[in-house]
Amino acid sequence: MREFIEKMRKAGLVTDVKDEVSPDMQAPKMAAGTDRLLFFHTIGGHRAVMNLTASRRSLALALGIDEKEMVKILADAKYDGKVTEDGTLPMQKPDLAKIPIMHHFPKDAGKYLTSGIVFSRWDGVENASIHRMQVLDDHRAAARLVEGRHTHVMLRKALAQGEKLPVAVTIGTHPAVTFASCTRVPDGLELSYAAELMGGELVVKRCSNGVLVPDAEIVLEGYITAELTEEGPFVDITGTYDPVRMQHIIEFTGMYTKPDFIYHGILPGGDEHKMLMGAPYEPKIYRAVAGVTEVRNVVLTKGGCGYLHAVIQIRKSTQGDAKNAIMAAFAAHTSLKHVVVVDEDIDPEDLQDVEYAIATRVRGDLDVMVITGARGSSLDPCQLEDGTNVKIGVDATMVLGREADFSRAAW
Repeated sequence: MREFIEKMRKAGLVTDVKDEVSPDMQAPKMAAGTDRLLFFHTIGGHRAVMNLTASRRSLALALGIDEKEMVKILADAKYDGKVTEDGTLPMQKPDLAKIPIMHHFPKDAGKYLTSGIVFSRWDGVENASIHRMQVLDDHRAAARLVEGRHTHVMLRKALAQGEKLPVAVTIGTHPAVTFASCTRVPDGLELSYAAELMGGELVVKRCSNGVLVPDAEIVLEGYITAELTEEGPFVDITGTYDPVRMQHIIEFTGMYTKPDFIYHGILPGGDEHKMLMGAPYEPKIYRAVAGVTEVRNVVLTKGGCGYLHAVIQIRKSTQGDAKNAIMAAFAAHTSLKHVVVVDEDIDPEDLQDVEYAIATRVRGDLDVMVITGARGSSLDPCQLEDGTNVKIGVDATMVLGREADFSRAAW
C-alpha cells in the first residue's frame, strides 16, 4: 500500500492532513468532500489514509491499466497469477483499541472496520472478501455476512462440523488485492487474481490458524464463531442506514502490525466504497453483453451508488441489440436496478451526454423495458419485504437506418 501511496503522491493526488484529526466522525466527514487521497499524519496517535481508490483514475493507477481501457482489459482476466508462500507472521495479543478505527456517522452502532479484507480458509479453499465489522470490544467484532456468499457458505460448513471458521483480516493492503477481493471470481481464486493484477506473482505469509495473507499494515487472525449478536445500524452504499441484524461474532486471537502502521479507512457510501462496489462488476457485465452484441464500455455510475445504475456503450448491428444488452446486464449483476444503453458517440462517463441520449433517442412506449417482481439489491430501500423490486432498461440508441436524423452538428 505504501508504494501505491507514493505513486499517488507523484501523480499529485494526495492531500496531507498534518493537524491532529479525530477518528470519531471528523476524518470521515473530511473524506466525504473529495475523491483525493487523504493522508492523516496524526489520528488516534497513528497515521491513516482514506479515499485510497476513490476515483477511476486512482483505481487505474493502482492496477497499472490505462483508465479508458480498464474495463475491457479486466474482462479478459485469467485468474492465473502465482501465489508464493514465504514464512509466517509474528502475532501478538489482539487489542483493537490500539487501532484508530472510525465512527463514521451519528446513528452508526459504533466503530466499524470498513476496509478489512476477510481471508477465510476451509477444506483447502481460501476465500477473500470485504465485510464490515462492528467493534464489540478489544478482541471481538460482529461481521455482516451476506447469506449465500462464499464466506457465509464456508462458515456454515465449518459450523456443521462443530468447528469455527479460521480467518485473517488484513487492513492497509495494496488496492489491487482489495479490488480482487471485491470481485466475483471462481471459488478460491481471489489471491490468484490479485497476483495477476500485481504483475503475475503475489507473496503471502501463513497465519498460525493456517490462513494465507498478503502484505498488509495490520493483520488480525482469529475465528468466526457460531455466536450471534446485534449488528447495526450502519450506513451502507446508498448513504442510508442499513437495519439491525443478528450477525456472527469474530473472535480475534492474534494481531500483527508494522511498527509505524498506516490505517486504511473506507467511508461508507463514499466515493471509494462506490468504486470498490461497482468497478469489479463492470468487467462481468462487459463479458455478458459481449455475448449478445458488440460492447464498447460499461460504467456503473457514482450517482447510482456505484452499484445500482449502469450505462452500457455498444455498437448496434441489429435493432434489438440494445434490449438484449439490457437483459444480459441484469443477468450478470442481479443488484442492478436501472440500465441505459447508448451508442458509440455518447460518453458513458459523461452523464450530461447520457441524459442527452435519453432526451433525443428514447420513445417511452418503444424503448423502455419494465421488469416487475425481480430480485434486487438488499441495500435498496425501495425493495419489498419479499426482496423483489422493479428493474428498468432504457434503449437510448439511434434507430438503425435513421442515423442521419440523430447526428449532432460538429465543426
